[in-house]
Amino acid sequence: MPPFTALLHTKNDALRLGRALETLVPCGEILVVDHHSADATGRIAREYGARLVAADSQANPQRYLELARFDWIFCLDPGKSITESLQASLFEWSALPGHRVVSGFAGAPAFSVLVREQIGEGWLDCPAPETRLISRGWPLWHGRLPAHEPSAVALEGELLRLAMP
Repeated sequence: MPPFTALLHTKNDALRLGRALETLVPCGEILVVDHHSADATGRIAREYGARLVAADSQANPQRYLELARFDWIFCLDPGKSITESLQASLFEWSALPGHRVVSGFAGAPAFSVLVREQIGEGWLDCPAPETRLISRGWPLWHGRLPAHEPSAVALEGELLRLAMP
């Protein structure tokens, strides 16, 4: 499999964006779609090597998939981070040779991840995995994130939903 693009939508996320971006080591590209932030969001995105594009209020989410350099896109909110075990799964997934795509787990139409949410001093395991790794032609959306796909294969590791900032 070739590298993949991380896609994040931001708006005034300067206080939490860096934490999300520093976990995206497995990604071949980071694409940040900024929705007219008035804080340092753009500067922070560029410091982490992200390609920054201005959001178009008329565009549907698929429009931004077309801007990605790679055919697979990992969608992430700026208030989330990926664990080291999910990083390892993403490295493993992206290293699969093309001939194993059909027969291996990479033959799925989409991939999901389990989510853990920070609650006070502890963590809550969310009951259902969320679809996050999709191909460029993905048609199903729930806001700016991919809609749930029941057939999505779950990757090992977790996505951490962190309390503000």
